[in-house]
Amino acid sequence: MRLTAFVSFLAAMLLALGAEGPEMKKLEPPDVLPPAPEGQAWKLVWHDEFEGEKLDESKWDIADGPRRAGFWSPKAVALDGKGSLAIKTLKEGDKYLDGCARTRGKFEHAFGYYVARIRLQKSAGHWSAFWMFGSGVTTVGNEGMDGTEIDIMEKPGLDDRVHHNLHWDGYGKAHKSAGHVSKNPGIAEGWHTYALLWTPDEYVFYVDGKEQWRTKAGGVCQVPLYLKLSDELEFGGWAGDVRKATLPDEFLTDYVRVYDLVDAKTGQVVWKPKPLK
Repeated sequence: MRLTAFVSFLAAMLLALGAEGPEMKKLEPPDVLPPAPEGQAWKLVWHDEFEGEKLDESKWDIADGPRRAGFWSPKAVALDGKGSLAIKTLKEGDKYLDGCARTRGKFEHAFGYYVARIRLQKSAGHWSAFWMFGSGVTTVGNEGMDGTEIDIMEKPGLDDRVHHNLHWDGYGKAHKSAGHVSKNPGIAEGWHTYALLWTPDEYVFYVDGKEQWRTKAGGVCQVPLYLKLSDELEFGGWAGDVRKATLPDEFLTDYVRVYDLVDAKTGQVVWKPKPLK
C-alpha cells in the first residue's frame, strides 16, 4: 500500500514538473507555475527551447508580407545559435522589415498556462509582442467565446509598462476590447517571463510569475488559438517612429512553453470548453 502511494506521488511530481525522465533536464530555467489544486498537476504539452541553428518548421510558420508601415519577412526571423529566437527590426533599402513566428496550423490549443522568456528590444520605434490568435477572432457574435485575440504582452516603449489586451468580434464596427497596463520596474533590461493562465472562466496575466491582471472580459474564449511572437513598426503611434529608431534592433525569446492542468492520477486534461451561446 505504501509503495502504491509512493508511485502515485512520484507520478504527480513528474507531471507537475511538466514531463518525464530526460525531458525534465531541458527545462532550464524552470517555470514558476500557479499552484495546482489538490489531485491535479501541471503537464508540459508543447514547448520550444530554440536550440540548434534553424527554427523548427514543424512548430512554427514565418509570416511573409506587408504589415503596418513595413513588411513581415523571413529575413528578420532566425535562431541566434545561442539558444534563442531572434526577431529583428531592420532597414533594407527604403523598406523596413521585422517579423512574426506563429504556430498556425501546427499547434492550436485552448486553456492552460502559456509562458515565454523574453529579452526586449533596445530601441523605441517598434514593439514586441507575445500573443494568441485564431480565425474566430474576426467573426461577430458569441462575444469572445468563439475567438479572442489574447495579447499576453505588448511592449511599445522602453519604460516600465507592459500592455495586456483582449480583442474580439472582429476589427470593424462591432469590435470590442479590454486591456490593462502593468508597471514592472526594470522590465526593459535583461530576461523576463510573460505568461497567461487561461481557464474556461477567466484569464490571468503574469510578469515574472507575479499576477498583473485577472479578467473575464469577452466571456472567455472557448476555442483553440495559435501562438505568435512578433514585432510591429509604424511611422508614429504608441511605440514612436521607426524612422527614428536605432537599427538593426531585435528582441530575443529563450523559450515558449505550454502546460495543461491534468488529473494527477489519470493524466486527463481537467478543463473542458463550455458550449457557445
